[in-house]
Amino acid sequence: MSVAVGSFMVFAASQIGTPGPANLALMATGARYGLKPALPFVAGVALGKQLVIWPMGFGLLALSEQVPWLFETLKWVSAAYICWLAWRVANLRLSVGDAAGPPPGFAAGLIVHPLNPKAWAMITAGFTQFVGPGTSALQATATIAICLLLCQIVLHPIWTFGGERIARVVAGRKSEQILMWVLAGLTIASVGYVLFGGGKA
Repeated sequence: MSVAVGSFMVFAASQIGTPGPANLALMATGARYGLKPALPFVAGVALGKQLVIWPMGFGLLALSEQVPWLFETLKWVSAAYICWLAWRVANLRLSVGDAAGPPPGFAAGLIVHPLNPKAWAMITAGFTQFVGPGTSALQATATIAICLLLCQIVLHPIWTFGGERIARVVAGRKSEQILMWVLAGLTIASVGYVLFGGGKA
């Protein structure tokens, strides 16, 4: 058996392309620093999802059935971290190219998806809904990892660039604070949907 690649790519694109904690962090970073300075952070976010995919593919899902409280705890810790990031976004002020301090780097991007409940839910759905019975762990994990990375390479920079474009329009205006609070609110709402809304990603 194998992975339903076509169907999974549609699913992956729909999830990676829609608002969530990672995309909103990318948008906020692009808004604050611009696309080019944010590229190391973008690369870290994209590759950070691999830190979730491979352990899950090689037994983490089985462990979650044996120690469910551990994963429940991790889920709430992750949600708290993303909400803290949202609070920081809410208090950012936009000034592309004139930001105080350096932009977040590659290492900061790496930890976004391991602490992102949407990423965990999305990857779990990939393994449970698009992998045929009898597929080897290596084949399933490699296929899901490549599909998600391809989608991220295309879509994550778009979110970051979108943040930069928006910042150039609203920076220094009254609408700036409203925008940052809306982005923060959407981030928290996306986490809440994953935790309480029954969403798969």
